[in-house]
Amino acid sequence: MESSRKPRLLDQVRDRCRVKHYSIPTEKRYVDWIRRFILFHNKRHPSDMAGSEVEAFLTHLAVVGKVAPSTQNQALAAILFLYRDVLGIELPWLDGVTRAKKQPRLPVVMTHEEVLQVLAQLDGVHHLVASLLYGGGLRLMEAIRLRVKDVDFDRLEVTVRSGKGGKDRRTMLPRMLVEPLRAQFERVRVFHAQDIQNGLAPVYLPYALERKYLNAGHELAWQYLFPSSKPAIDPRSGVKRRHHLNEKGFQRAIKAAVRRAMINKPASSHTMRHSFATRLIEKGYDIRTVQELLGHKDVRTTQIYTHVLNRGGSGVISPLD
Repeated sequence: MESSRKPRLLDQVRDRCRVKHYSIPTEKRYVDWIRRFILFHNKRHPSDMAGSEVEAFLTHLAVVGKVAPSTQNQALAAILFLYRDVLGIELPWLDGVTRAKKQPRLPVVMTHEEVLQVLAQLDGVHHLVASLLYGGGLRLMEAIRLRVKDVDFDRLEVTVRSGKGGKDRRTMLPRMLVEPLRAQFERVRVFHAQDIQNGLAPVYLPYALERKYLNAGHELAWQYLFPSSKPAIDPRSGVKRRHHLNEKGFQRAIKAAVRRAMINKPASSHTMRHSFATRLIEKGYDIRTVQELLGHKDVRTTQIYTHVLNRGGSGVISPLD
């Protein structure tokens, strides 16, 4: 006789994340924060707690844990998801939380010459992805989730699907990357032919596209532009398929390249995007154009790069100079 027991709470969280099409990293972060919230309150069930317990946990993170504001907000988002979407409980307004103090910080930016030095330390697909980050202002996950169909050689455009905030946008395709990307297309074609011959499951498709377009996952246009070198088991469906390039391996490659280039800055893959924006503003492009290319919702987010160049309100020349 099959058990009619209700799924465990964290399994319910995972199921709800998948219903709402959240990414696997987001699902893992939410589960981790909810687990920490429960352990903080000595394993009490969240349905037996309310706003005061949530406030106590978030305040502990800020006061004792001294976490960054973004970290505290991430924990709050996970807990709100638990109550609203999993338990169906509406929490009262959380006005008793001690907020983590947000300090104004300027992004780490490399000069054009420094970026070229780092790129010179990379090769193969890592060099190509890093060049796209700097050449088109893409976020790392936006780049490695690109599909073959998202690159338009005739219009020299890259279409970013479901970027931050779920928005689509277009950015430029650098001319110098056209031929390397055409060669990458051919590598994808070879991988795709091998996967079909080996009977692998089709590539992952977002939302309900897999059911709506039954054969799309087997089409070349839907394959990842930067596929992983080896197929792996999909953690959700359990089928063996080829996923995209591993982001952690790429991040390690960037860190190593920065060290080899002897760039004395805490640069990362995201620094390429910051450097893209700064370079465009440095060359005199309109900030609204830069905002559109970056996909920023608010132009104030883009304006931070004017401060990096000292072209904001503080961009004055010293009397001594």
